[in-house]
Amino acid sequence: MGNLFVSVLNSANAIRVYDRQMSVIQNNVANANTPGYVRQVQTLEAMRFDVDSGLPGGISPGPVLSSRVEYAEQNVRNQSSAQGYSDQKASELARIEPLFDPSAAYGVAGSISKFFNAFSQLSVNPNDQIARQSVLDGARSLTDAFNQTAAGLTSASQDADQQIRQTVDAVNRIGEQIQEINKVYRANQSSMSDAGLDTKMHSALEDLSQLTDFTLIKSDDGTMAVYIGGQTPLVVGDHFLPLRTDSSQSWSSVLDSTGSDITGQLHQGKLTALLDQKNKALPAYMADLNKLAQNLADGVNAQLAAGVDANGAAPTTDLFQYDAAHGVAMSLGLTSITPDGIAAATPEAPGGNGNALTIASMGKDKAIDGFTYAEYFGGLGGRVGRALASAREDAQTRAALTTQARSFRQEISGVSLDEEAAHLMQVQRSYQAMGKLMQVLNEVTDTLIQSLR
Repeated sequence: MGNLFVSVLNSANAIRVYDRQMSVIQNNVANANTPGYVRQVQTLEAMRFDVDSGLPGGISPGPVLSSRVEYAEQNVRNQSSAQGYSDQKASELARIEPLFDPSAAYGVAGSISKFFNAFSQLSVNPNDQIARQSVLDGARSLTDAFNQTAAGLTSASQDADQQIRQTVDAVNRIGEQIQEINKVYRANQSSMSDAGLDTKMHSALEDLSQLTDFTLIKSDDGTMAVYIGGQTPLVVGDHFLPLRTDSSQSWSSVLDSTGSDITGQLHQGKLTALLDQKNKALPAYMADLNKLAQNLADGVNAQLAAGVDANGAAPTTDLFQYDAAHGVAMSLGLTSITPDGIAAATPEAPGGNGNALTIASMGKDKAIDGFTYAEYFGGLGGRVGRALASAREDAQTRAALTTQARSFRQEISGVSLDEEAAHLMQVQRSYQAMGKLMQVLNEVTDTLIQSLR
């Protein structure tokens, strides 16, 4: 009779264990599409069975095991960080590319051509007031084009600076999330097996990887230590050390919690792409634009100064003016020169067109680094275009690698609905078997009780 009751108790316990299995399977299916979630497995353990020693055997629930593989997680984070950099770089370059279109009818390229054409037209009739005014109009269009292009670069720089601040804020918000999860781990050791907390942690880490690169160290108590750029602590245990930005200079910097500049430690992610754009790419493009504007303005002013105006006198006013301290291209403008003040003639032939012809030919001279003014601007536009094409190609490659890494992770640790359905059928059969055994035990028990009466 005792063995019979033990069998009943073992069967009832087995049903409770299978119920736990069922709960784990149900949770897997419910979270199949939850970011950061991986398959959980309820393990089973056989209890000791020895009839002579009175050990009844049976089944007990083992620990719920996570199928998460840190190698796969790190691979996804590495690829995601590289993709974040490439995507952001392509986005920033796409914004400024239209500013350097060498084929545009308007803009710097078109305005250079129209400006020198205006001097060519003036050489046909150097004393025509309309032709002289056309030169001033062409010069004004040229200065406006330089101003607008410089303003576009400045706007892109300001936007990049704003995005840097927003990205650092996003990094800090994720750091706070990790800190809160670490507090739970540290306060309750059993929370290390909480699949929900584990999901939140790894989802936050993957989000962080898109913004910047970092090194991750897991402690024995389950807490994560996050080091930005592999060196600067963001979260250590339940301590959070926020980052901040510094834009007080012409460049932007990222500072750690002590105020030290850590910009040089960053290599991947959206944040690094924005810093590279603000601190390296945009200043280089602006420097070349300023060089072109200054070379052209100084060259034309010098040649006009060598001629004589409509009255046969040496000109007293330049055509172009600028403030180098505020950027040549941004500050380039016309002086108060009048149409009569344009020195279209040479001192040897007052009233002629000698100087106008010389200035018109300057548009074809290799006046700057072995290029014409238009060619130099075209080369600048070509550099931007090539950089954008390369960034887009790299972004596509990185996207494919990230997809591949996520697919690999899904293969080894993701939830497969087909697999969960198979497990569910196994549990169902186990339930049925235990149910059948309970029915038999119930019938045997009833028979014994009746016989005892």
